[in-house]
Amino acid sequence: MDQVEEFKVKGDELLGRIRELIAEGNVRRVTIKNSDGKTMLEIPLTIGVVGALIAPVAAAIGAVAALVTECTISVTRDEGGDASSEDAGAE
Repeated sequence: MDQVEEFKVKGDELLGRIRELIAEGNVRRVTIKNSDGKTMLEIPLTIGVVGALIAPVAAAIGAVAALVTECTISVTRDEGGDASSEDAGAE
């Protein structure tokens, strides 16, 4: 089963937070919702496709950030990736 987390961020912090999440590598999907809870952008992420899609995704996120003052980022993570990546770093 996948793990879902939500973060509230201000519009000007949105792109930076999304980039951090993508860099973590275990994120499968990112959904950006406005303050009313309406989905504004949903980004499915897969390994191998992420590198090619960063520029257009960043442009779309920038456009969303310009429209909102505060939003919620909903992140779906691959549950198996969290524990294995932490264990690998500890050795």
